[in-house]
Amino acid sequence: MTKIGLVQMNSGPDPEANLVQLKKKLKGLQLQGARLVVTPENTLVFGANSDYKRHAEVLGDGPLQTELAAFAKQLGIWLLIGSMPISQPDGKITSTALLFDDQGVCIAHYNKLHMFDVEIEDKHHSYRESDTFQSGNEIKVVETPFGKIGLSICYDVRFPQMYSALREQGADIIVVPAAFTKVTGKAHWDILLRARAIETQCWLIAAAQWGEHNQGRETWGHSMIIDPWGQVLACQQQGTGVLTADIDLDFSQTIRTNMPLVEHARFSVHPR
Repeated sequence: MTKIGLVQMNSGPDPEANLVQLKKKLKGLQLQGARLVVTPENTLVFGANSDYKRHAEVLGDGPLQTELAAFAKQLGIWLLIGSMPISQPDGKITSTALLFDDQGVCIAHYNKLHMFDVEIEDKHHSYRESDTFQSGNEIKVVETPFGKIGLSICYDVRFPQMYSALREQGADIIVVPAAFTKVTGKAHWDILLRARAIETQCWLIAAAQWGEHNQGRETWGHSMIIDPWGQVLACQQQGTGVLTADIDLDFSQTIRTNMPLVEHARFSVHPR
């Protein structure tokens, strides 16, 4: 078994302030024995279009990534940063998850596929991620000492085809760093996460933003660790904080053996 940790944050537009908040929580999780830690979407920058552009870094090069890598190595943990703005060669920006190993090496990244372009009945009203970010074009499953980890971000969770594709590529654990709005979170967050866990028979690690942020945005929180049977093992409903749970891949295999969904499936996934 492996102890997994996650962080629930209340990030803002200042990356240095967010790093101070994050480091305290990572130290606490390391002391609790967590070997892999997952942080929310927009961990380092949660602001306006101009904030993301100002703080975006080229993949593998920049003070924020350097600091994260050094801290992962110092603590001896694998660290999944839910997302930060990454500059692309064409000048556009992606919302990108970064996975650092316990030596501080960024071994994988994932560019968010689905852009949150919706109208919501809250103070913020209109969300247009595509005005800031360019969508990614591939899914990602990463081999780690803890099992194969499928990467996703927030709005992706509404697209079960993507999660089926992650399972087809061998995912044992799927991470869902998020900044779900309070309105949509209250309505759908728990249901979507548990459904994705049950459908894929994977562990789901969902690290979320919580509380009020700039520009009238309010996020739902309720970070969760969910087992492949759809049971919520741990939940941080409100406030900032940390959670841990033990991941047992033997339990996953038992579920998959007893109910072999992949073998029974009559449809295959063909991403467009």
